[in-house]
This record gives sequence, structure tokens and C-alpha cells, in this order.
Amino acid sequence: MDTDKWYTRTAQEAIDFWRTDQEDGLSSSEVKSRIAEFGYNELVEKQKPVWWKRFFAQFQDFMVLVLLAATLISAFLGEYADAATILSIVLINAILGFLQEHRAEKSMDALRTMVAPMSHVIRNGILQQIAAREMVPGDIMVLESGDKIAADARLIDVHNMEVDEATLTGESLSVRKVADKQIGETSSLGDRKNMVYAGTSIIKGRGKAVVCATGMATEVGRIADMIQDVKHESTPLELRLESLGRWLVWGCLIICVIVVVTGVLKGEPLFLMCMAGISLAVAAIPEGLPAIVTVALALGVQRMIKRNAIIRKLPAVETLGCTTVICSDKTGTLTQNVMTVQKVFVVGRNYELTGTGYEIKGNFLYNKQEFDPKRDKCLLQCLEIGALCNNSILKHNNIGISGLWRRATTSGWSIEGDPTEGALVIAAAKADIWRSEMEKNQRRLAEIPFESERCRMSVLYEKNNKNVIYVKGAPDVILDMCQHYMNNSIESPLSAAIKNEILEQNENMTDQALRVLAVAYRQITKMEASHVSEDLEKDLVFVGLIGMIDPPRQEVKPAIALCRQAGIKTIMITGDHRNTAVAIAKELQMFKEEKNQALTGNELDELNDGELAKIINSVTVYARVSPTHKLRIVKALKRQGHIVAMTGDGVNDAPAIKEADIGIAMGFTGTDVTKEAAAMVLADDNFATIVAAVEEGRGIYDNIRKFIRYLLSCNLGEVLTMFIATLAGLPLPLLPVQILWVNLVTDGLPAMALGVDPNNHDIMNRPPRQPRESVFSRGLSLKIITRGFQIGISTVLVFAGVYFLKNDLTLARTMAFCTLVFCQMFHVFDCRSETFSIFEIGMFKNKYLIFATVCSVFMQLLVVYHPFMREIFATIPLGLSDWLVVLCISGWTFIIGAIKHLFFRRRVPRSVLGRVH
Repeated sequence: MDTDKWYTRTAQEAIDFWRTDQEDGLSSSEVKSRIAEFGYNELVEKQKPVWWKRFFAQFQDFMVLVLLAATLISAFLGEYADAATILSIVLINAILGFLQEHRAEKSMDALRTMVAPMSHVIRNGILQQIAAREMVPGDIMVLESGDKIAADARLIDVHNMEVDEATLTGESLSVRKVADKQIGETSSLGDRKNMVYAGTSIIKGRGKAVVCATGMATEVGRIADMIQDVKHESTPLELRLESLGRWLVWGCLIICVIVVVTGVLKGEPLFLMCMAGISLAVAAIPEGLPAIVTVALALGVQRMIKRNAIIRKLPAVETLGCTTVICSDKTGTLTQNVMTVQKVFVVGRNYELTGTGYEIKGNFLYNKQEFDPKRDKCLLQCLEIGALCNNSILKHNNIGISGLWRRATTSGWSIEGDPTEGALVIAAAKADIWRSEMEKNQRRLAEIPFESERCRMSVLYEKNNKNVIYVKGAPDVILDMCQHYMNNSIESPLSAAIKNEILEQNENMTDQALRVLAVAYRQITKMEASHVSEDLEKDLVFVGLIGMIDPPRQEVKPAIALCRQAGIKTIMITGDHRNTAVAIAKELQMFKEEKNQALTGNELDELNDGELAKIINSVTVYARVSPTHKLRIVKALKRQGHIVAMTGDGVNDAPAIKEADIGIAMGFTGTDVTKEAAAMVLADDNFATIVAAVEEGRGIYDNIRKFIRYLLSCNLGEVLTMFIATLAGLPLPLLPVQILWVNLVTDGLPAMALGVDPNNHDIMNRPPRQPRESVFSRGLSLKIITRGFQIGISTVLVFAGVYFLKNDLTLARTMAFCTLVFCQMFHVFDCRSETFSIFEIGMFKNKYLIFATVCSVFMQLLVVYHPFMREIFATIPLGLSDWLVVLCISGWTFIIGAIKHLFFRRRVPRSVLGRVH
């Protein structure tokens, strides 16, 4: 058999060839042997450069090469100690750079693992969700609308399935699939309608397929080289800092040349000045700035993962801090997504159900009294339709069980599938109604799947040689399709009075924040059953209304309050009834009658763009909306200048997700297509996670500003130290090797520690920043310049004072050397906040910074007091009075801050302090 042309074979031939079973799938032991035989279902990555190549890449920077050349010259001239010291410092810097890059790469690899796609397969007779990489040939894939297909497979069963194959064929129109046809050998990929291929997406319908090719054997595997050549996409901030870096390089080089020329003109040795100039350039140019930004972004993203927010596109991290509006789905995001049926209405009677969640323990109440559901045929039929028009599976301890065992236990139940459908299954189970039992006497023939635009789902069953279509969906939609209603056991004409009664009951339920579904049915002819389409959903018989509750998540209310405090508006978007949505919104305190509006999809359709623009800032609830409405809402908000975050889970949400500034997909309920389009995935489908991600996004941007402030002000201080001293006609205040040491001690660990600094107290008290805001805005450039001058002038003052008062050049250089280092050690703590002092935010909140500072101070003390290091760095031991001068001059701002805090303490609100992480 030609194992490349499964489209020419029948489905049964594919099943037989792969020794699998359509109903039970493969066994666990068989899966293991096939993974060993065929490998994992993944594309073979191009081999990354080995570690030593990546290490030596650290020496490709122009300034580092110049420094290595200077090392060789020093050795040639007999300055072996200087040469060895400079080479050691270059090596240590290279190791730090290599470790930074390695950490960033590991972080990004972890991200890719977190967003690995999942697939549904049947194994050991049980429907399971597995990582797509674990799929093997012979697996029976279960496919649903919105799934991204993980392997090439021959279809064995389809229901109204359409697939987007644009990624492989370039054809924008979706392809309708079939299972019972064989295709000719010479047909093109786009014509193979009995196959599905890895990388494509199901737009509509559902089905089953037997996997025939995985990994590099798939069609997409043949173009794997093209996929693997995709390069890392720099974020806008990284690009801006790259540009800034180029300007800083040229500025620093010009100053260094001035220093060298001035020094030579006043009699300093040419070699010494050239070495000083090169060392100063290496120290002053922030060549590691883009790398540190990348590391900060990667580490911040790792923190987001711990808070259940998975970032798929790195630029979203920057955008999160600018968010002004969060558009959120209601079900599962603002609410718990654990639906429980509480009320059932059949014409003339209202029933209540007790019990919560997915436990089948509960009773039916009529007029507050216990009631046996078997006494009301309308009630039974209502529950039966809810169970049959359903694809959710009820499991006990994650295992499907049947028979008497189901009745013997009431706890440990869970739902695999849609929570709304799960609630219907549970409600039926409370009346001892089970789909598996009913399907012994009737057989499902076809399904018309639920789509957001249709607001309904239908299934076609054959029962006693008769065909029946069962329908469930939005009450207003279903009621418009009904001509009759169930009156006890009789189908009676649906009069205006009865219709009004049903609508009134629907209103009553939605006013109580219940989500309401209507169920109906119709007997159809065999001729009609042979052509399954939406045309069958007409002339229905109304049976009843089912009202269920999905309570708000406890953590959402404070999260919305935090958004309000941070200047972020929260908007609820749902397919539910307006009354239900507004009731939940009021409970979450995001809707006030006098200030806010609620719009339905129909009302939205009646507004033109100009009319929508006038009211959009006051609308906080959109009800009965379709995915196309979501797209229009996003565009309208963006036209108003908002930075929009939009959640979604269905395949049709993808356009709105892409259009939003930050598209957010649901991790549990989201389809693969939606996750592919999104910039962020919520691992827990929780609104509070979005707010946490916004907070983290702001924190990451703050941390980037912190170490930009630190690095540039310190580097400016180093340049000005040499520049001012040279212009003043003083001897060199620092030797070349000392300049390189300062760069090593201050620019490494402390700068990295700022990248993981905890969020400041006020991070969610500020309005969102402007997306085009310069990284130097809000006074940062002035802070950098003033602190740079302070560091430079302080160091020169210590050098000049000691040099002229004690006439000891070595002592003056040693004290200037220490002053420059300690100025930066004090300054790193000032950089932790732009609005609060270090005493207000907590001296010891960042343990990494404390460790980094201790290491840097220890290294500096080593070069001052260790005999071997003193010889290399030309230093002498300092006495207590010397240290008092160094610490007072380098830390005078720190000392003033401590005094101000002691006598003029500013009170930080507890609500703010409570959010320090």
C-alpha cells in the first residue's frame, strides 16, 4: 500500500493498515512502541550553535576586539600584569554576557513549551486530551470547530466540517470535508477532501480521523526549513534602545578621543592615554543594554507564567502597560464556569433544582415541595432533550462509568466538554436520565453544531423508525422557530398569550442572573433527514426553558476595582441575555444605572459608526453579541484612542483577537485557532489573571527604566570623571585597568538585579502610559544627567582634594576608584523607584540586589586590601578616615534621604503597601 497517498484509500483501509480501532483507538502500550518507532510528532529543529561558539561570539564586539589588541600590545611591551588583568576582566565580562543570553534562551524555550498545542484522541476507549507532540500514527483524532490539526490524517467520520487550509494551499476559502470518498492519485493537496493536514484549522463542524503521518513526515514537515528560519522578532523597545545605543557609542567615542588627545597634549604617555581611552570607551558604552532588556523581558514573562498568563508575542509585554480597556468574556472569565441548573420552566409550571456544581446530588422542587420528575412528562422531555442535544461527557474521578455504579455515588463527578452542556447533563442525571441509556433505543444520525452567530445547536436522532430533530439555544431565537408547544403530552398551537408567558418567564430568570436555554423538537420525514441543514430547524415544538447560574469568581470583583484605580475600563461582552449580563455586572460593581449602558447585538447593528462613537465610552455591557460584533467593538474603541485587550475562545473570535492591541485567548476553553491569533493565553481563563498580567507588564517596563537609569547615569559618571579631570589639567584619576574593573563590578550583577525588582507600591495607582512615550519621559533623562554629573564631580573632588592636600597620587587614585564604585552602589538603590525613597519601598525587598551589592563591595575591598590584587590594580589600603570621606561623598544623597525619612516620614496607604510582591 502506498503510505503517502491515503486519500486514494478508504477510511477502513487506513484503520486496518495502522492496526487501530475507530471506537477504542490505540492502547497505551502500543502508543509507547509507536513513539519509539516514529518519534515524537514535532518538527526537527535546526541544531543550535554549540555553547563554545556562542561563548566566543561574545568577543565579536568591536570594542572588545580593540581591548584584546591592547592586551597583546601590553604583553609585547612587558606589562604582563596589566595584560593578564585586562584579559581576565574581558573573560569575566564575556562569561556574564554568555550567561545572560543563555538565561534568556532558556526562558524563551520554556515559553514555547508552555504554549504547546493540545489534541483530543481516543485511547483505551476513552476520549483524552494529550500534547500534540505525543500523537502517533494510528491515533484516532477527535476534531471540533476551532481545533488546530496536529498531524496528517484520513477522515473516517465528518459532521458539516469545513477546514481552513490557507497555510498549506494559500486558498482563502475553507474546504468542506468528506469521509466516504476516495480521491484520484493525481489530485492536488487542496482537492484531497477526505484528508486533514497538520497546521490547518477546523472552521466549522466536527469529526474523527485516523492519523497517518506525524512530525517531519507530514506535509508541513516538508517545509520545516522555512518555518525554522523565522528569526527572533525584536520588540519596539529593543529597537529604540538599539538606535539609542548607536548614538551613545558615537558620543562616548568622541569624548574618549578628547580625553586621549588632551592627556597627550599635557604630557601623559601616549600608550597610557590610548589604553585609558579604550578602557573608558569599553566602560562607557552600554553594549549590554539590549541584552539586559531581552533578559528582563524574558524573566518578566516567566513571572507572568507563574501567575497563569502565558505570553506568546513578546511585544505584548510592553503594550500591557498601556492598556486602557479590557474587553472580557463573561462565562468562565468573570464567572466560575461551573454552571448549575437551578430552574426549569414548562408551560404552566416552574420547577427548582437543588445542588451545586457537578455533583449529581440534588432534588426537584415544585411549590417549594420535593417533586418526583417522572410525574411530569414535559419536564422529563425537557431534561432528555438537554442530555441528547449535548456533547459533554460526565465522568467520575476522570473515568466514564455506567450502570448502577452511577447511581451509587454522588460525589467526584466532573465534566469533559462545554460547562453549559455539562450543567444539562448533571440536571438530567439528577432525574436518573442518562444519554448512554437513551441511545440504546435511538441513534444519533447527524449534528448541526453550535455557532455563535446561530445561537443554537441541533441533533438528528432516529427513534422507533422515526426521525426527530432536537434543538437547544437562546430562548428568543428558538421561540421564533416554534409553531407549537408541549401541553402535558399534547402538541398545542403556540398562541400569542403562551408566547408572552414564555418570554415573561425568560425575563424573570435572566433578572436573577440565570443563563437561560430553550429546548424544542420536531419529527421530520426520512426525505428531510437525508439532507441535513439549518432548514430543518423550523416549525418546532417548544418544550421548556432551563435556567442555570454561573456565579462570579471571588477574585474578579477586587480585580475590577484595581483596574478602575489604575485607569483601566472593564467591559463585559457575552452572548447571554442582557438582564443576565447586567445582573452579573452589577454584582461585580462594573455597572451603574446612572452612568453606564448595556447594548445588545441587535441594538449595535442599528447604530452607525458615528452614533456608536458617541456612546461607546459609557457602554460597559454588550449582550447577545456575535464574534463579528466583537470586531466592531474593538475597532470603535481603538478609534477613540484606547489600547484594547480583548478576550476570546471560539474560532470566530480570532479576527477580534488579532485586531485588538492585546489579543487574549482562553487556555481551557480556547480553540487552537484563537490561541494562535492571541498575544497572550490565560492558563486559568480568569479575568484576575489579565489584571495581574497588566500589573506585571507595567512592572517589567518600570524595571527596564530602572536599569536604563542606572546604567546610563553610571556610565555618564565614569566618562565625566575622566573628562572633567582631563579638562582641569589633573593627572589621570583612574588607570585603564581600574576603569575596566569599575565596569565589571557595577554594570553586571547590580544591573541584572534591577531587572527582577519587585513592583513598586504605586504601580496600579497610575494611569496607563502612552504607547509612544519615550523611555526617557517623565523626567528620566534629567535624572540620568544630574546623577551622572553628581557621580563624576564627586569622584573628581575626592581625587583632587586628596591629591593636592596629601600629594599622594596612588592614594588619590585609590580613593577616587572607591568613590566611583560606591557612588554607583548607593545609586542602584535610588533607581528602585522614581517616586518613593528606598526607605519607603523597603531596603531589603529585593534580595537579589542585596546579594549583588554585597558581591560588588566584596570585590572592591579585595582590590584594595589583598596584596596580589593591590599590585595589579595599583591601589593602597585605606584607613578609617579615608573611608569616611569616600562614603560621605559617595552616599550624601542616601544620607539625606535617611534623615528626611526619619523626621519627615511620608505615609504610604496600606492599600498600596499591600500590593508589593
